[in-house]
Amino acid sequence: MTTQPRFVLGAVAYAPKVVTIWEGFRDWFAEQGFPFDYVLYSNYERQVEELLAGSIDIAWNSPLAWVRARRLAEAAGRSAVAPIMRDTDQDLSSVILVRADSGIDAVETLAGRTVGVGAIDSPQARLIPLGHLATAGLPPGEAFDIRRFDVMVGKHGDHVGGERDAVVALLAGEVDAACIIGANQLAFAQEGLIPTGSVRVLAETDTYDHCVFTHLEDAIDPTLAASFGELLLSMSFDDPQVRGLLELEGLRQWKPGRTTGFAQLERAVDVLGLYDERGEVTDPAYRP
Repeated sequence: MTTQPRFVLGAVAYAPKVVTIWEGFRDWFAEQGFPFDYVLYSNYERQVEELLAGSIDIAWNSPLAWVRARRLAEAAGRSAVAPIMRDTDQDLSSVILVRADSGIDAVETLAGRTVGVGAIDSPQARLIPLGHLATAGLPPGEAFDIRRFDVMVGKHGDHVGGERDAVVALLAGEVDAACIIGANQLAFAQEGLIPTGSVRVLAETDTYDHCVFTHLEDAIDPTLAASFGELLLSMSFDDPQVRGLLELEGLRQWKPGRTTGFAQLERAVDVLGLYDERGEVTDPAYRP
C-alpha cells in the first residue's frame, strides 16, 4: 500500500502542549487539503541536523537553531530560508535585573560580581545578555563570574525554568544580577515571584527576533513550501476553529519571516564560542 507524500515538520517537545498544538495543526491542514505531518525531537541540535540530512522538510526553530541551521547550510554550499514567524517573535529584548537595594547603578559596577543566567543554550537568558555585557566592555567570565541555571538543556530556553531559578537566586542574594527575557519580568511579577519594588532593570539589550520556520532552499518542492506558508498566513485569530491553536502556540497572527533580527545572537554565539562559523558545536560544556 502506498500513502500520499506528506510535508513533514520537525518541532522540539519542550512541553506536553507541543503534542496538542501540532496534532491540532495537522487536523487543520488536512481540512485544507494539505498533506501535513510532524516529528518531535528532544533537542534542537538533533532537529537541525535532521533538517540538513533531509529527514524533515521544515523545522520550527528557536533563534539559536536558526543560527546553526544557517551556518551548517552555508558551510555545505546551501541556503537556509526563514519563510514564516509569529507576530510575538519580533522585536523582543532581554533585561539584566538587580535587587532594588543593591547599590548597583551602572553596568560597569557588575565587574567582580556574579551574574545569574539561564541555560547554556538560552538565547534570551544567557547568550544575548552576556553578549550585550561583552559589548559594554565586560568580558563574560573575566570581568564577572557567571552562575548558570541549566534547566532543560537542548531546548534553547523554550521554557522559563532557568530564568526563574536565576531570579530566585537574585532575590536570595546568591547572585548580583539575573538575565531574563523582558516579558518574563512582568510574568514573574504577576505570579508573585518578584515582589513589588524588589528589583529594577540595570540594562536592556537591543531588540531581536525569536522563533522562525526554517527550510533549505534546495530541499523541498517550492510549491509545497509556498502553500504551507500561504495557509499559515491565512489563519485568522477571529476564526474560532483556529484561535485555540494560535493561543496555545502563543501568537495572534503569523507573519512573513525575516532574518534581520538575529544579528545580535550571531555575535553572541561567536563571543561565547557555542558554535563555530560552520555551525559545529564548539563549547565543551554544551551537551544537549
